[in-house]
Amino acid sequence: MINYIKGKLVYVTANSIIVENGGIGYEIFVPVPVTPDTWQAGDETKVYTYMQAREDHIQLFGFADKEGLDVFKLLITVSGIGPKGALGILGAMGTDSLRFAVLANDAKTIAKAPGIGIKTAGRLILELKDKLEAKEVTDTALAHGGENAADGDAGTRQMVSDAAEALAALGYPPAEAMKAARSVDSSTYTTVEELLKLSLKNL
Repeated sequence: MINYIKGKLVYVTANSIIVENGGIGYEIFVPVPVTPDTWQAGDETKVYTYMQAREDHIQLFGFADKEGLDVFKLLITVSGIGPKGALGILGAMGTDSLRFAVLANDAKTIAKAPGIGIKTAGRLILELKDKLEAKEVTDTALAHGGENAADGDAGTRQMVSDAAEALAALGYPPAEAMKAARSVDSSTYTTVEELLKLSLKNL
């Protein structure tokens, strides 16, 4: 298994990049659209990869960071989602938006990704919600230097859930509502009403 490839990015296509390492050019499929902000020909780069080996071909799928690779590996464990489908989801949503959509049970948003129907989106939420939620809570606490450690508290989680539901009832997309509520520092509110007001500023 190739965990990552480090080398010169020599060519960028609509859905893949070519990275040269040791005189070999590796074609690596990446989430689309492929943007210059992420992949720029001529740059030295490090690509985290997943290798799919079949009888008729070997393919590499790559990501700019390890988080993208980790979420990709979770996605392909869901029945009905292969590597190309997982790339489509991450290209359409990104890891953060996908995580918030899963936590908000927002199958409609996930189903907007190419090749993903509403049933597959629902299955994805069912199978990955616990795994993605645990990772999101950890990442949030680390990102804020421990300020939001209370996100792991049942009371805080319930307030976040209640605020997100209220925002959704006001017409905001469930995934965006959940993202707005969870992005508020837990030390700045003590009630759902306070959280709701602060969440609205993020929308």
